[in-house]
Amino acid sequence: MNWITLEQMLLRAESERAVALDPALDHAQLRDAALCLAAGLQARGVRQVAVHLEDAADLATALLGAWRAGVRVLLPADLQAQTRQRWALDVDLWLTDQPGDTHPNDLQQAPMEAAELDLDHCWLSLCTSGSSGEPKRIEKTLRQLSNEVHALEQLWGADLGPACMIGSVAAQHIYGLLFRVLWPLCTGRPFVRRQLAFPEDLQRASREQPAFAWVASPALLKRMGDNLDWPALSSVRRVFSSGGALPPEAAQSLQQRLGQWPTEIFGSSETGGIAWRQGDGLWQPFAGVELSQDSDGALLIASPYLPAGHVEHTADAARIAADGRFELLGRLDRIVKLEEKRISLPMLEQALMAHDWVSEARLGVVQEKRASLGALVVLSENGLHALRNLGRRAVTEGLRRHLSEHCETLALPRRWRWLRQLPLNAQGKLPQAEVEALLIAPRPKAPDVLEQVETDGEWNLQLVVPADLAYFSGHFPTAPVLPGVVQVDWALSLGRQLLDLPPRFVGMEVLKFQQLVRPGDEIQLHLRFDRERGKLYFAYRNDTAACSSGRIVLGVAND
Repeated sequence: MNWITLEQMLLRAESERAVALDPALDHAQLRDAALCLAAGLQARGVRQVAVHLEDAADLATALLGAWRAGVRVLLPADLQAQTRQRWALDVDLWLTDQPGDTHPNDLQQAPMEAAELDLDHCWLSLCTSGSSGEPKRIEKTLRQLSNEVHALEQLWGADLGPACMIGSVAAQHIYGLLFRVLWPLCTGRPFVRRQLAFPEDLQRASREQPAFAWVASPALLKRMGDNLDWPALSSVRRVFSSGGALPPEAAQSLQQRLGQWPTEIFGSSETGGIAWRQGDGLWQPFAGVELSQDSDGALLIASPYLPAGHVEHTADAARIAADGRFELLGRLDRIVKLEEKRISLPMLEQALMAHDWVSEARLGVVQEKRASLGALVVLSENGLHALRNLGRRAVTEGLRRHLSEHCETLALPRRWRWLRQLPLNAQGKLPQAEVEALLIAPRPKAPDVLEQVETDGEWNLQLVVPADLAYFSGHFPTAPVLPGVVQVDWALSLGRQLLDLPPRFVGMEVLKFQQLVRPGDEIQLHLRFDRERGKLYFAYRNDTAACSSGRIVLGVAND
C-alpha cells in the first residue's frame, strides 16, 4: 500500500488516494478541509475541543485540523447532558453534528500552511465508558497512536490488501478510531463513513465492494443469522472483533460460514491494543507489548502504545503460558463480598457458560433484606429447549446444581432472568449498575417488537415472546404456554399504539387458538381495523402455521 504516516498526513495532497465512501472523499479534499478547519480553530483561539461526529471522515478531518492548529482533542463517549457537564470546564468548544453546537463547516477559513504534525505534541483524550466505575479521561500522544497503526499494518496489511474498511462500531473509541479511521488513512484503504449497526447494513455495504474487511463488535457478530447471503460475504478479507468477549459458538458459526475465524482484539482505552487471537483460547501479545503480573495475578502492561517507562496496572486476572501467550481469568474488580465471603463474579459466569444451556451470563448483587446474587442468562438453543419442555424451575435448579460444583451455597444465584441478548451499550459493555437494575426489575409482560410495517392501513409486526415472560408462571409449570387472554391483550394494546381505536372494549368474536406459543418464539402479528364495523381483526402465526386469530369489538365511550 502507498503508506503516509500520520505526522505527514497534511503535507503533499494526493487526489488519486481514496479516503472515504458515500460520499466519496479523496486525500486532497481531506487535507484541504483539515487545514481550513485548523485556521478556523486558531482564529477563535480554541485550545481544547470536544469532538463527537458520527461521520468518520468528518472525524478524521476534525482530528487532523485540530492537531495542525495545536489544539488538544477530547473524544467524549456520547453527548448526554451528564457527559457535557462532566467535561464542560475542560474544553473551549463542542464540535459535533448536533443542532446548537459548532459544526465543522462553521470553522472553515482560508487554510493554514501545510506542515508536518509533531508526534509528541499532538494530544488526544479518550473517555472510558464507566462500565467499571466513574468515566476516566485517557491522554494519548500522536506517537502512541502512530505506533499502534504501524503494528496493525505489519500484522495484517498483507491479508487486507486494498480492502474497504466497514465498521459496526463507533469511531469515538480507541478500537473504532484506530481500525476504522487512522489505520486506513495511513494505508490508503477507503472506509465507510457511517457506523453500520445492523447485519443487513453490513451486508449491503460489503456487497458494493470488490474487497472488504469488517471492524465489528461481538454484539453484532453474534446476531448474524441465516438470513444473510453468506456465500457473497465469504470473500471478507478479515473479521475484527473487540469490545468484549465473542461467545465461542458465535466464533465457530462465523468460521463455518466464512471459512475463517474472527480476529479478536483485547485492549482498552488506557492500554491500546494488548493482544489478539484467532480460533484459540490463548491471547497472543502484540509486538513490543511486555506482560507481567502483580501478586494478585493482575496483568501489568508495558508497550509502545503507552507513555515511555509507564507500566499500566490492569484489573484483568490472567495466566501467562510459557510461550508468552496468556489466558484471561476475569476481572479482579468484579469480586463481591457476601457475609464476609469473597466471590468472583467472572469465575461464576465462566462456570455458568460452561453449561450446555447457557450462551452468555452476567451476575450481580441483589440488595434486598439479605444481599444475594442474581443472574442474567442468555439461554442457548439447548437451554431454550429445556425451558420449553421442563419449565423455569427445572432450568434454574439445574443451573444451580451445576454451579454448586464450583462455589459455596452462599454464592448460588437466587434470582434468575432470561434475556434474548445482553443489553450492551455502544462500547460493547454492560455496566454493573445496569446488571443490577435488570435483576431487580419486574419480569416482562409485553413482547419484544423487532419490526413493524404498515401497508394500506394494516400492520404487520414481528414479535419475540420473552423467555422470561411473567405470564408463563403457573401456565404451565413444566411446559410454559402463552395464555390466550394475553395474546388478545397484546393485540389490543399494540393496536391502540398503532391505530386510532375506539376506547371501549365491547366483546370478542370467532376466537381461534390453533398452535401453542412458547418461550422465545418468533411470531408475526397482523392487525386490521374495520372502522365501519368497529372491529379489530388480529392474527398470530409463526413461520409455518397459524397460532391464533379473532375479532375484538370496540365502541365509543357512550355506546
